[in-house]
Amino acid sequence: MALEHVDHNQEHGGSAKIDALNLPELYQCVHCGLCLNQCPTYRALRLEPESPRGRIHLVRAAAEGRVELNERFKEHLYLCLLCRACETACPSGVQYGRIAETAREKLGPPGSRLARAVLNFVFTRVLPYPRRLRTVALLLRWYQHSGLQRLILPLLPKKLRQMDSMLPRVPDRFFEPGRKVFPAIGQRRAKVAMLNGCVMPLLFGEVNAATVRVLQSNGCDVVFPKNQICCGALNIHNGEQDAAKEMAKQNIDAFLAAGVDTVIVNSAGCGATMKEYGYLLRDDPSYAERAAIFSSLVKDAGEFLADIGLVAPLGRVEMTVTYQDPCHLAHGQRVRSQPRKLLNAIPGVKLLEMEGSDRCCGSAGIYNITHPDMSQHLLKEKMQSIAANGAPAVVAPNPGCMLQLRYGSERYGPALKVYHLMDLLDRAYASADASDLK
Repeated sequence: MALEHVDHNQEHGGSAKIDALNLPELYQCVHCGLCLNQCPTYRALRLEPESPRGRIHLVRAAAEGRVELNERFKEHLYLCLLCRACETACPSGVQYGRIAETAREKLGPPGSRLARAVLNFVFTRVLPYPRRLRTVALLLRWYQHSGLQRLILPLLPKKLRQMDSMLPRVPDRFFEPGRKVFPAIGQRRAKVAMLNGCVMPLLFGEVNAATVRVLQSNGCDVVFPKNQICCGALNIHNGEQDAAKEMAKQNIDAFLAAGVDTVIVNSAGCGATMKEYGYLLRDDPSYAERAAIFSSLVKDAGEFLADIGLVAPLGRVEMTVTYQDPCHLAHGQRVRSQPRKLLNAIPGVKLLEMEGSDRCCGSAGIYNITHPDMSQHLLKEKMQSIAANGAPAVVAPNPGCMLQLRYGSERYGPALKVYHLMDLLDRAYASADASDLK
């Protein structure tokens, strides 16, 4: 998309404009209002500028030079969670995410000048480098285990104490698959490459390991291509697309060189972003075609397994669960029935649907850090829905949702276990293996 360069460290004013020539979505919205009550921020505030319709109107006005890209404009655009529930509701097929991401590319990261500088450093100097990410995780683990956290916490301002309370516990071991192939168990049905990700191997290494075992049990050779890196989702959602495009190119080169049938992703936000690499790089003559090919290979782990069918015998897992639809799985990828199909296939698992399962939990990447008040409002709503449902466990196949729901359980209740879909499938296969040994 032909957008003029903006120095994101400068305050924005009338000189910055959005080029609407390649953004037809701005003119597809018929302002019918069907998106309103699907929008988390509109439901909470009942203000037109905090709705998809209102934000589209603002971006169109900016593109036509009728409003400035100032801080007030930026506040409206960044209060949006980019959950894309409006896209599901829209009868005109408006892809609101493209509008918001285009505007944010002009605005740069959210927050104060200092916050923008910090985020820009993270997006461009940390996320694209797995070793640096690992070092950050090691430092965080040391901070949590050394006793320093207990000493510092009482001295921190209230906002920083709240942020500290949301930090996940860093596990003692990370998932480091190396370059080896994890061979299929039984008849080989597919060769797949798997995204290791940025957060997943450091905070949810067991979920990655479980995903590999489940894929192997269903006849898949699993490889982790060398040189793969973070998918760039956080960059794109927070106005930093230059580094995101370079990250996308590196991933495209790494995964296409692996010669696989499918690219498997077990993080909803990452999967949605990687399925849209074709759009992200559509104007790049060297990568447009390759990006489109790559995006066509990407599948969510649950989506893939439901499509090819489970072949290995599943053991019993006596558990009652409810299911939380990650926004970027339900609304971004249109994957809803497949995870439920897999849960219902596990003997002993009872699935209880909750009201508003596809409403955002308030995690939304780093939204729970940049907009804690709205995030906590939405999290309280979500925990109330889970409490009314009565299930003692919730399945949410996305790391951000898992962290947010665990925090919600600790702070607001009810007490519950939070699982990834692959956790329960892996447990079912382990149960079957244990039964065979008896």
